[in-house]
Amino acid sequence: MLKQINKWWVYGGAILFILLNALFIYKEFFYFSIIPFVLLLVIAAFLALDKLLLFVVFLVPLSVPLSELISGLPIDMFLPTEPLLAGMLLIFLLKLAFEGNFDKKILTHPVSITIYLYLTWILITTLTSTMPLVSIKFFISKLWFIAAFYFIATQLFRNKNNAQRYFSYYVYGLIIVVIYALYRHVTFGIFDQKIAHWSANPFYKDHTSYGAILAFYIPPIITMTFFKANSTRKKFAFGTILFILFLGIIFSYSRAAWVSLIAAFGIWTIIKLRIKLWVIVSGVVVLGIFIALLGPGIARDLKSNKQDSSTNFTKHIQSISNVSTDASNLERLNRWNCAIRMFKQKPFFGWGPGTYMFNYAPFQISSEKTIISTNMGNKGNAHSEYLGPLSEQGVFGTLFYLLIIIATIATGIRVIKKTKSYELRSLGFAALMGLITYYFHGILNNFLDTDKASAPFWGFTALLVAIDVYHTNKKRDTEEVS
Repeated sequence: MLKQINKWWVYGGAILFILLNALFIYKEFFYFSIIPFVLLLVIAAFLALDKLLLFVVFLVPLSVPLSELISGLPIDMFLPTEPLLAGMLLIFLLKLAFEGNFDKKILTHPVSITIYLYLTWILITTLTSTMPLVSIKFFISKLWFIAAFYFIATQLFRNKNNAQRYFSYYVYGLIIVVIYALYRHVTFGIFDQKIAHWSANPFYKDHTSYGAILAFYIPPIITMTFFKANSTRKKFAFGTILFILFLGIIFSYSRAAWVSLIAAFGIWTIIKLRIKLWVIVSGVVVLGIFIALLGPGIARDLKSNKQDSSTNFTKHIQSISNVSTDASNLERLNRWNCAIRMFKQKPFFGWGPGTYMFNYAPFQISSEKTIISTNMGNKGNAHSEYLGPLSEQGVFGTLFYLLIIIATIATGIRVIKKTKSYELRSLGFAALMGLITYYFHGILNNFLDTDKASAPFWGFTALLVAIDVYHTNKKRDTEEVS
């Protein structure tokens, strides 16, 4: 009897939805049609949160800003990922409140503790913000990025097979974007550098964010291409993906992306050769003394460099140090100087999370402005993951971000040394190298307020923490954790 009643409820609900949807379509209101998909996602969130997370990771490279679809709105978000992440945050909080069985080893891990400090200070500076609504949106988006890509992801990585899946799902979406961008290059001019600035639109707002993510994923894909446990067919597939990613990064014309890859290669060499810490510190000290002694000469050489960015690879690299005529470099210096001046005026609490772009204009000096300078706050942020928080959240904003990096690197090195599993050690090493590219890239740009960078940044961090907690013990390495 109950089964029959339930069956009729299902039939009745389906018929009612069809009739209502037909009426709404007749009235040219099409949004009612998405209700079944919303319900499906809600069910998936409760019954298969891990699969929903991987689905979101796949969608991240393909997400589009709301402003691309509807202009003039006071807020912006990436669709469809951020609404899904908001739902995942809500479910995560509900599970935490009612079940209360989240792994305490994750909650008390040093990386997690630094994240609490980071989020707490963002909340405090949101309360003291010069633009509270902007800062509240910034804080909430941080919460759903970290809840999904860090806390939920650590549980995903209890199953070691999900590490490759996390890497792969993002790259599957990213490859679609790369092919799309390369097609636009072929269509409008393969060697036209100006096309690189919008070739990945609307998925990536400019060539710098696009290049940063390509650099982020090259170390993991290199690892999976030469991974011993992968079949020949799988290695070939990842090798093809790697080739496409390199094509993408070449035609992104993102100098910061190339520099970040070179820096990651340098760190990889140091770790592989097991160079002692005292040798590294000594080298840094000697380099510092060398720069101090030759500073005036170096500054003179930099000012004499007139090479602007170019389609010629050698000239494009040479233009990195052009602080005399290259508009991109000069504008970056302008934004950095503004961030420092803003910090000096509000050194403790800053101007408020997410408010730099709305407040920096009065801090520009006419002699530092360039042909691409603007007072509208519509062309990027502070161009630094370190100076941005300094201006928006004061000294502790940058300090807590640096603590996350230090704790993550320490965890990564511990994982590389202690993990017995070759597979997990290799994937952990790949994740650390991917993060290293972004730590260096963050000197020149900042994208952690987007889902594009947050998915790999917090996801790779979660992988290192999960390996540290669940897989560094030899016994745990060999058992299947579901």
